[in-house]
This record gives sequence, C-alpha cells and structure tokens, in this order.
Amino acid sequence: MARVLLTGGAGFVGSHTAEALLAAGHEVAGIDNLRTGCVENLSSFAGHPGWRFFRQDILDAENFNRVVREVAPDVVLHFAGLVSVPESIANPGLNSEMNVRAVHVMIDAAVMAGVRRVIFASSAAVYGDSTAVPLDEHSPTRPVSPYGEAKLAGEALVLGRGRTLGFEPVCLRYFNIYGPRQHRDSPYSGVVSRFLDRLRAGQPLVIFGDGRQTRDFIHVRDVARANVVAACDPGPLAGIFNICSGSEVAVNDLAAALQRQFLSRLDPIFEPGRSGDVKRSAGNPTRAREILGFSARIALAAGLSEFEGNSVAP
Repeated sequence: MARVLLTGGAGFVGSHTAEALLAAGHEVAGIDNLRTGCVENLSSFAGHPGWRFFRQDILDAENFNRVVREVAPDVVLHFAGLVSVPESIANPGLNSEMNVRAVHVMIDAAVMAGVRRVIFASSAAVYGDSTAVPLDEHSPTRPVSPYGEAKLAGEALVLGRGRTLGFEPVCLRYFNIYGPRQHRDSPYSGVVSRFLDRLRAGQPLVIFGDGRQTRDFIHVRDVARANVVAACDPGPLAGIFNICSGSEVAVNDLAAALQRQFLSRLDPIFEPGRSGDVKRSAGNPTRAREILGFSARIALAAGLSEFEGNSVAP
C-alpha cells in the first residue's frame, strides 16, 4: 500500500485519480484551494477511511509544508495549477505563479518530507505546433502559449531537481482529457464538455477555426489508471511519458459524432481561431506502454456514449 498526496485533489483529474487509488487500496490525501476544483467531485468517496482532504492553497508555503509533513506521503502527484490556455494568455503573471512558482513550493515540501517520487501533471501543450505527428517524448517542444511554456518549465524543475536531490521525477504529458466531472459551464473546459453543454441546451456547436484541427482524446478514467500505475510502480521510475490514446481526431469529426448522438440538425457556428491553439495533436503511446504497461482502453465512441444524448432536434 502506498501513501499518496494529490495537489489539486478536488479537480477533474485529481478526483478521479483519488477514487482509483482508493479503490486499489491505497491511502490518499488531497489538497485543493477550490479555485477550480469542487467538493462535489469528492462525494463518491468523501467518507472513505483511507481519504483525507485539506482545503489549502499550495502557494501558502508554510501551511502547505505542514500538510505534507502531516501526511508523510511516499508519492506526490502534482495536479494543482492554472488549467486554461486562454487565461494564461490573459494573465501571464498568474500563470507563472500557479504553474511555475507552485512547482518550486511543491518540490521544496516534498524534499523536506522525504518523498520518494514526484509525479508532475504536464501537458501536450509543451509540443506546441510541432508537425511531427504522432508526437513522441523526443519530439521538439515549441509551446505556443504561456500555459505550455509554464508546463515545460515545470518539467525541467521536476526532472532537474529530482536528479540532484534524490527523488524519482516523473512527468506525464496528458493529451485532451474528457469525461465526467469536467465543468461544462467554464469557458476554459475541454472541447467535449463545451460541445455537450450546447447540445444539451439545444444550441448549435461553436467551433473555433475551421474544425480541421486535430486532437488526441483520452478518457479521464484511463488517465486516472495511468496515474495509479505511475504512482505505484515499484520502480525506480523516472522520465517523461505521453498519456494519450494514439488516435488523431478532427474537431469537425468529434462535432459530427456528438450531433448524431444528440439528434441535432443545427449547423455548427465557426468562429475565428483562438490564440495558443495548435493545429495538429496526437501522441505516440509506445513509451508508456513499454515502461509503465499502460495503454488507453476506452475508445472515443465508447466514452462519448456515456453521455446522455437526449436533446430533441428542432
């Protein structure tokens, strides 16, 4: 049994990961300031005897250090941070605080507590508009947004300080995650949740750009399973891993599939492309499969079928 601390534990990915870790018999603590996370995400396991939750801002270093010492985790999974590309562009200072300085605070606390492994939630945004699709862990990193730049800086901090300070540094580059608990009402949520929100309201889909941009969609339960594998691998374990399905899907094709499911005949509305959006994104999952033994199991069609398609066509 491992003792695991999740920063951002009340968030979309963090809560699913906590649920999966608890189901596997591990002891789990979550810390979250509830800026984007919410206690409702914790409802299915809030009373579990292996779960503890701390409402705390990781940037409050003194109190965060106290929590880490109290929990005394074997592994820290760092999900806390600014999760929005548009917000990182609008407020680069906040992006730097939440996605770079917070990593410094997390590492300092982990080292002082003798944590064995630190797992950093990175992003395919570090690749930017690389044309070498599918992207593997050695593909060029050319981020096109402050968010991607901060994630790349976070990777460098975790990998560099892990080598010098003795903890096992692991960076997981998530591609486009979708699934339950992803906020539909946020302008910063993923494209699947935004599409679902409009379809359920009987509104036309809004597509930024021409819709031919591609993404690699991976279900949040698959991501949670990858996190459990990375946290509990007997190791030693270190390095960067793509967490992806390996399938490249155009946004137009995603839109068409969801429109069929929801019986919508409304033509999509096309808006100008957004700053920081990449044109093509699909990952190579080979390294995660060979070293972690992880492969995505939930195909996009099966994942989308979980959402109730009950809108009535006009």
